Amino acid sequence: MAKSPAQAPASTEKNIFARFAQYVEDSRTELRKVTWPTLKDTRKATLAVVGFSAIMAVVLGLIDLGLSALVQSILS
Repeated sequence: MAKSPAQAPASTEKNIFARFAQYVEDSRTELRKVTWPTLKDTRKATLAVVGFSAIMAVVLGLIDLGLSALVQSILS
């Protein structure tokens, strides 16, 4: 026999908007506690990520080029 689906408690259904409002308020409170980086810190981090990505693109491109040449020499 199939089991009947579990029913949510009535208090959960009644207080869903109150719980959502409490969640939003708690989220705002926590966001006020965050120490946000300065514009200078954000720029430095962004440049570091872009620079590292560019270096890795060149390195991986060179590795790909080398492996392609190796495979071409083996197959020909």
